[in-house]
Amino acid sequence: MTDRPNYITPAGYSALRTEYDKLFVTERPALVETIAWAAGNGDRSENGDYIYGRKRLREIDRRLGWLSKRMKAAKVVDPARQEDRSRAWFGASVTIADEDDNQRTLTLVGDDEADAGAGRIGWNAPLARALRGAVAGDLRRVILPAGEREYEVLGIAYPAG
Repeated sequence: MTDRPNYITPAGYSALRTEYDKLFVTERPALVETIAWAAGNGDRSENGDYIYGRKRLREIDRRLGWLSKRMKAAKVVDPARQEDRSRAWFGASVTIADEDDNQRTLTLVGDDEADAGAGRIGWNAPLARALRGAVAGDLRRVILPAGEREYEVLGIAYPAG
């Protein structure tokens, strides 16, 4: 784990909690029951239900541990309560344009809830770091895997609160 805070929106934290509860309350107990049944069937070396069940149980336990650590380190930040709405901070939806005048809107969210295809980029992603603190009209340079790019900040919006 890093020393950086794990910023996350209330919706993102709720999604982590929902996944944890589903795994811990529903999937894991059902799987333990299946493993116990399969173990009672005799030879475990060629028992597919037993072998697959143990493998899946390890995967679930690993995921539960990861989710638990992330939730414990989470710092829930409600973007609707952002005081300085003129600048791009956590939870802001930022409309940018590149050198070719292609526009897109990105929302700065926690790393655990990032989904680039949906326009949500992690708070610690290179583009998000470049946009932090920006105001409309700013030009920001960022080094991406495809090379250095410059973006103009066209607008900043926050959820209503």
